[in-house]
Amino acid sequence: MSRIIVVGGGASGLMAAGTAAKGGNEVQLFEKNDRLGKKLYITGKGRCNITNDSDVENFIANIPHNPYFLYSALYGFTSADTVSFFEALGVKTKVERGNRVFPVSDKAADVVAALERFVKDAKVKIHLNSPVENILTENGKAVGIVSKGKEYSADAVIISTGGLSYPGTGSTGDGYRFAKKIGHTVTDLKPSLAPLKTEEKWCADLMGLSLKNVAVTIKDEKGKKLYTDFGEMLFTHFGVSGPVILSASAHMPDMKSGKTEKLAIDLKPALDEKTLDSRIMRDFEKFINKNFANSLDELLPKKLIPVIIKLSGIDEFKKVHDITKEERKRLVSLIKELPLTITGVTGFNEAVITRGGIDVDEINPSTMESKLIENLYFTGEVLDCDAYTGGFNLQIAFSTGYAAGKNICEKQHGGE
Repeated sequence: MSRIIVVGGGASGLMAAGTAAKGGNEVQLFEKNDRLGKKLYITGKGRCNITNDSDVENFIANIPHNPYFLYSALYGFTSADTVSFFEALGVKTKVERGNRVFPVSDKAADVVAALERFVKDAKVKIHLNSPVENILTENGKAVGIVSKGKEYSADAVIISTGGLSYPGTGSTGDGYRFAKKIGHTVTDLKPSLAPLKTEEKWCADLMGLSLKNVAVTIKDEKGKKLYTDFGEMLFTHFGVSGPVILSASAHMPDMKSGKTEKLAIDLKPALDEKTLDSRIMRDFEKFINKNFANSLDELLPKKLIPVIIKLSGIDEFKKVHDITKEERKRLVSLIKELPLTITGVTGFNEAVITRGGIDVDEINPSTMESKLIENLYFTGEVLDCDAYTGGFNLQIAFSTGYAAGKNICEKQHGGE
């Protein structure tokens, strides 16, 4: 029986701890917060998007940074395995748009409770309110940790401390500090899957407006397309947010001060310009004697209409029958490509995940063990891997946690 210490009681730490303990190891888990899974409670707007119902190839396509490092881990514990894992723990699941998998109850608390049962049934000893100050190493091996001034010895240490996003949940970069101190490289750390700030102030007028089934495209200052996606977005007092915007932000963390990028929103992606023009002409015929401002109710959300009118340059009091072909063409272009100027990404307080982390060239992709320090493992967000929204990041946490826990068991049994 090996003595294992897991640092961090989030998704990957709980998976690693339970998996190692189920394999016959003596496992202790140290968590700085007063409860386990604190960040899990707020994922998916409190509903917890546990994974994405996709094959590994689709997962890889949704991981923009170091995807191939995760091949082995994702094949070793797939999204189907995650669903089976939670179903076995009494959490029924459902698949929603974009193949997102949620608990049927829509309660993140049920996911956390299931993970707690998993580690407690496996006899993991849990230390709450127990921040870890240091990782102990000897002769190139991890041999324990220091928590609240006391040393705890171990045959292996798993660091599952998360990143820097949502620091209020305890993600304050502890794992990066440990890693640097013992010789690991930590890449640049930046907020990702975060809302975007815009130059245009009219976004504040639309605050709270959610648009479904829109297409967004990000272009750089030279007009090069960086990213395009389809789905749901939201206007905020400082710019835009929502699933497609958060994923788009994964391509924008390198924005330098003073730099801007362009966001175009296609409000009617199912219609090409010719079809949209025909649709508008039908609406205009229907409201032929009305003012322009009163002719768009069936085409656009009520809150958006004043903004579109202003940007179109068409007088709101102009009678519909007086609108020219050129003005209609401007309206079509605006609906197909509503422009916004992105001035930046919000910070770690609003970011879903951290981009950057432990350099994966220094980690064994099959086991999550350090190539520099024997018996030291890194799992989850602390690694330099991140994905788009849709359950992909939590799956990375579960897969890497499982890989570390499983490898420790296999080591104990001589690789059998």
